[in-house]
Amino acid sequence: MRVLLIHTCGVEGSVAVADTSAPKPLLAMAVLPPRTFSEGLMPAIRAILTEAEWTVSDLNLVGVVRGPGSFTGVRTGLSVGKGLAEALDIPLVGVSRLALLASCATADTVHAVLDAGRGEFYYGLYESGMCERESLIGREELVRLIERKGKVAISEEVLICEEKVASELEGLDVTLLPEPAAGIGLGLVLNGLGQGTEGVLQDANYLRRTDGEIFAKAIVGRL
Repeated sequence: MRVLLIHTCGVEGSVAVADTSAPKPLLAMAVLPPRTFSEGLMPAIRAILTEAEWTVSDLNLVGVVRGPGSFTGVRTGLSVGKGLAEALDIPLVGVSRLALLASCATADTVHAVLDAGRGEFYYGLYESGMCERESLIGREELVRLIERKGKVAISEEVLICEEKVASELEGLDVTLLPEPAAGIGLGLVLNGLGQGTEGVLQDANYLRRTDGEIFAKAIVGRL
């Protein structure tokens, strides 16, 4: 199976192509610099297809990281992924960015944490690879939740943006991880396909409401 993988939810983005029948499935990958996703995603996809000596019609599956993260990044990746899948009449499988991070840690219980800005965090709890919870939380709740047996998978982005988190997690089994690239999600995408989730997990996983939604709710509350 020939798979295109798209991840545009972080500060940097990435795309990859993989052939599940090859001895080394990951054939080509490209990194998208910050703030270049809208104009750079399609050229990057064309470049890695050329590197793999494929055309777009050779693809059998599209996998997209669907958030949480940048609103613009999430929308960009999903829009391109949906467009390609519909045009080629092939499955589209969406995976959580938190699940992608958690998949890089080896433990039965994994707490995956990403910086959400505004003093908040995107938090995911995974038990034996299964998602138990994903939510937007504050620092106090984060510390309370991870004071339980298990491994914490934290992106470097959190540590850089919220340095106090490091001292609050002192003494816990912490793994500091960079943002996983798109290719890391191959297993999650194939697992989603096997469970029949293609076409189901296509909606954006923002976890946080947009400023427009928050503002609109405040206006309605005053009417």
